[in-house]
Amino acid sequence: MDQFVIRSKRKRPADGGTSHMPSEAGKLPLDPVGVSIVPNNPAEMNMSGSPYLYKGLDLTFPTVKASSLRWRKICRDNLDLDYTLLLPREVADDLVRVFEEEVDYFTGDLAKIQIFGRWHDIPRKQATYGDPGLTYTYSGIKTPSRPWPPALEAVRDLVCKVTHQRYNFVLVNRYKDGNDKMGEHKDDERELDPKTPIASVSLGQPRDFYFRHQDARPPKKLNIDKVQLQLQHGSLLLMNPPTNRYWYHALPPRKSAPGVRINLTFRKIMQNH
Repeated sequence: MDQFVIRSKRKRPADGGTSHMPSEAGKLPLDPVGVSIVPNNPAEMNMSGSPYLYKGLDLTFPTVKASSLRWRKICRDNLDLDYTLLLPREVADDLVRVFEEEVDYFTGDLAKIQIFGRWHDIPRKQATYGDPGLTYTYSGIKTPSRPWPPALEAVRDLVCKVTHQRYNFVLVNRYKDGNDKMGEHKDDERELDPKTPIASVSLGQPRDFYFRHQDARPPKKLNIDKVQLQLQHGSLLLMNPPTNRYWYHALPPRKSAPGVRINLTFRKIMQNH
């Protein structure tokens, strides 16, 4: 098994494979600066340059500079990943605090998942937010796009800025401790734009995360090594195409991981699918 335990920022290797990170010429234009004390977009600043403080958290994220991020490229056969430490620890700590107060997780039927025709309780908490009118269907459930809370929208805007992508939906997973888990699956639902990477922000307890090639699973069971990472507090992982066509990913249980982990997976849902 290939293991990548990434604990510090690293420069992108010159020969690390083809990058899906756009060049400077491909950057999205910056949003216009707001003119009110509390801007419509909480990630903007007012004309005086004052930050927008939300529950003690500066949602302009002034300590995060896209040009200063150091990316790690991980490539295998049709596996294409980019990894960086996105958020300083104190900012990531504040986001955990805010999300623990504000994220409204599903209950009832939306807290269940269908596996081989049978319904089971999801072994973690989930919530979805996004632009108006969007839905996301997976494992037999159809989830709505609830309105963006301010802090979650600000993180979305930050991820868009540093990746030069446009995301309109997020799936939030909360793992209360190392017993909560996520089984092997692909993010290849028909609603997803296949050209846009899945952007995964990890907050809280570091957890092991692995990829398994589809031909290494039964019935083929080819000898293809798993690729394993340890996702750190405040990190960002990009699963670039065609990763989700060929590789399953999972977050296994770990009794040695007692803390809470919150994972934000930003996606681009196609309006007409």
